[in-house]
This record gives sequence, structure tokens and C-alpha cells, in this order.
Amino acid sequence: MNTNTMKNSVLLFLTAAIWGVAFVAQSVGMDYVGPFTFNGVRFLLGGTVLLPVLAGKRKRDKADRGQERKTKEEQREAGRVTLLGGICCGMALCSASLLQQIGIQHTTVAKAGFITALYIIIVPVLGLFFHKKVRRIVWAGVFLAVLGMYLLCIRESFTVGRGDFFVFLCAIVFSVHILVIDYFSPRADGVALSCIQFYVSGVICTIGAFLLETPSWQAILSGWMPILYAGILSCGVAYTLQIIGQKGMDPTVASLILSLESVISLIAGWVLLGQILQPREICGCVLVFAAIVLVQLPQRNIKSKSVSK
Repeated sequence: MNTNTMKNSVLLFLTAAIWGVAFVAQSVGMDYVGPFTFNGVRFLLGGTVLLPVLAGKRKRDKADRGQERKTKEEQREAGRVTLLGGICCGMALCSASLLQQIGIQHTTVAKAGFITALYIIIVPVLGLFFHKKVRRIVWAGVFLAVLGMYLLCIRESFTVGRGDFFVFLCAIVFSVHILVIDYFSPRADGVALSCIQFYVSGVICTIGAFLLETPSWQAILSGWMPILYAGILSCGVAYTLQIIGQKGMDPTVASLILSLESVISLIAGWVLLGQILQPREICGCVLVFAAIVLVQLPQRNIKSKSVSK
């Protein structure tokens, strides 16, 4: 492993660590404010933190292009796609995050982390609706994930906890969010897209906070630590680290490192909040994580092997 790959791997692990601990911040934040207020402030902070990153990227892009210049029509079209993509992504992110924030009030940090990570498995399955092929290994991952979810969420009375249900819905909507990003990102500025989606999510959540909750500066200031962590570190810093860390990295390796977010959420919940899972729930976490790793294994090129024979 060369020095650059090692550096990028460390950056991606830091990203996963920040996101894993963010589940603790989201859980603690609910002691001070409601889900709409928390997400509203969080995403507005995240978008603001990305502004300097966006400005720096624009400056570098302008220097790299040299003599190459886009026509005004091309610039307008790129801006239109980025704006539309940011709005669509922001609406999906807002919905997923609110479901997660509501669910995390009624479940443990570890369970929320592992259930949310199911989006890695749900995304290829949803791809069926867009006529995309699903590898056999993904179906094996689905089987392991279902078994893990049973051990993790189903109680002795065969009921599902309210929090687990909301977080599972969040995983589905996060999958939709990823598909929307997949559609817009090839034609849009990635950092600008993310910045816009944070502001769109923040504005929607803020409006919801004033309509459905009773936000106050006193409550927000009382919960400043989890709110700042979720807004500045989880949204702004972690996203920037991800952009830098994924550059030149094998996508499979990058995904595997980032999936450690779920494991870190378990450790963070245990160390910081004293949340201990039962042996049955731990087995469920192991199966879900195994499923996540399984679906990210690279596809074997059977055709090339048969030719070599």
C-alpha cells in the first residue's frame, strides 16, 4: 500500500468515525430540541461550513481549466442541473434525516447505525425498478440482512419497536437519496450539489420546526454541543474528508471503510451512553454487517476467465 492510499484510507476511516459518533450526537440532541429544530440548525450549519470548500474548489477548477472556457449557455445548463439536483437531493435528505431523528429517540444508537447502513443493500434492490441487474451475491446479502434484522429488531412478542421501524424507513429513503445523487452527480458540481441540499433540507426543517414544534434560542444553545457536532463535523467536515479520501481510491475499498460507521456507532453508544445490546441483538448486528460487506465485494469477471482458459 503506497503512502497516498494509506493517507486516503485514514481520511475515510475518520469520516466513518465522525459519522458513527454522530448517532450519539443525534440521540443526545433530542434531550434539548425536537427533530425538526435539530435538523434545521444542523443542515444550515453544514451548508455554511461547505461554502469555503466550494469557493476553494471553484478557484482550483478555474486555474486547472487554463484557456478552456465554457460558453454562457453551458454554464447556465450546468447551474440549472446543479440547482435542480440540489433541491431534489435536499428533499430526499430532509425526509430520510427526519425519519432517522424521530426513530433514534426510541431505539439505541447501535441499532440505528446498523439499520441505517442497510441502504447499501437496498440501493441495488431498488435498482430493479430501473431495469438494473442485481448480482446473486446481493440476494445472499439480502437474506443475511433479513435474518440480522429479525434478531436485531423483532421482539419476543413478534412486534417491531417504533424507533426501529422509523429508522428502517429512513434507510429506504436514504437509498432513494443515493439514487437521486447517482442521477444528478455526473452532470453537476458535487460540492455545490451537497451545499444546496444542506440548505434546502435546513430550510424545510426550520419551517417544520416553527409549524410543529416550539423552537427557542435557549434550547438550541443548551444543546450546542451535539448540534455543532452534527452540523459542522458530521455534515461539513466529514463530507469534505470523504471527497478528498475517495479521490483515487478503489470504490469497493472506500465503501468498505465507510461502512465501519455502523460498527463505530455501536462502540460509541456503549462507551458514551452506556447502551449495551443483548447477545441476540449483537448477533443481529454481526449478520447485518456481514451482509453489508458481502454486497460490496467486487464482481468476478467470469467472461475474462473463460477466455484465458
